[in-house]
Amino acid sequence: MQYETKKRSMLKAISWRTWATITTAVIVFIFTGEFALAVTVGLLEVFAKMGLYFFHERCWHRISYGKKQIPAFVLWFTGLPASGKKALADCVYQRLVDEKLKVERLDGLDVRPLFPETGFSPTEVNRHVKRAGHLCAMLEKNGVIVVASFVSPYRESRVFARGLATNFVEVYMKSTVAACEQRDDRGHYLKARNGEYQHFPGVDAVYDEPVNPEITIEVDAVSVEAAADQIVNYLRTHFLHNG
Repeated sequence: MQYETKKRSMLKAISWRTWATITTAVIVFIFTGEFALAVTVGLLEVFAKMGLYFFHERCWHRISYGKKQIPAFVLWFTGLPASGKKALADCVYQRLVDEKLKVERLDGLDVRPLFPETGFSPTEVNRHVKRAGHLCAMLEKNGVIVVASFVSPYRESRVFARGLATNFVEVYMKSTVAACEQRDDRGHYLKARNGEYQHFPGVDAVYDEPVNPEITIEVDAVSVEAAADQIVNYLRTHFLHNG
């Protein structure tokens, strides 16, 4: 995902040779006492070795031996509303960004405005999640790691999204309806119970629990940081490992 540009190689060559040339000139002056000779030797050396260093770097850039390719993948967070998907996905995303990886973040709240006519019936939700799956797969095929968080309550559309991706990691935010309702500071569960929302997972619509998720987070038993550690450790083992 990352590569050394020619400009970067050139800047490295200049910085390295500047210090090396100063060292060489000082050594020549110490042994000969000739300032002009020290400067001359230093100038000749800097141009010769800068060029050699640049071509040495570019040659090694073309050699695949010792390089480790980090595969792109889709990290898909699913769980009941207010199970903490967004907060944990944001945390993991930031950690991957800190690793200087090529990563994008997709969340249900950000994607849904792209399709404003989409409703919340099971059919429409499945269609919406499948569209999100297509978007994630397109990014992955272009070498981008995707951190996606969607309630995605129905197994059908999650299986569809998995089938589109080459590397799909499902993170199940396991919690109870009661615990999620307590965490719901926006009042969505209350509105669903009052009939203001229809087809709300956990109230008047089912949430199909994942059967074999790659990662299960016991939401009510771990902190966001501890859960992020669990996920990043899994990613290091399966995708980000070195050696």
